[in-house]
Amino acid sequence: MSHKITVLRLYRQSLKLSLDWCVHRYLWRGQAMYIRSLFEAQKNVSEPRHQRALIKETEDLLEKWKHPDPYRPPTAPGGSKYERNLPAPILDPPPKFDV
Repeated sequence: MSHKITVLRLYRQSLKLSLDWCVHRYLWRGQAMYIRSLFEAQKNVSEPRHQRALIKETEDLLEKWKHPDPYRPPTAPGGSKYERNLPAPILDPPPKFDV
């Protein structure tokens, strides 16, 4: 697999991982811009040994920050029960009324 494809996969994986941790899209956008700046800062690295070290470091960070309960779309197999950004329904029984 080429270096470019590996970096693109790591970039996409890091964006998806940050989306698991952010509840609101407007908060995630700042994280996405920060992640992009980190990748852009290392864009001109051409030494293969340094590239491999950066890839390994990124993979380790992604493994470290992996979410224990990642978000899955509700329509996906094994998906999350509720839509993102919507409060869970109140499951307490209704109060008893004396009539």
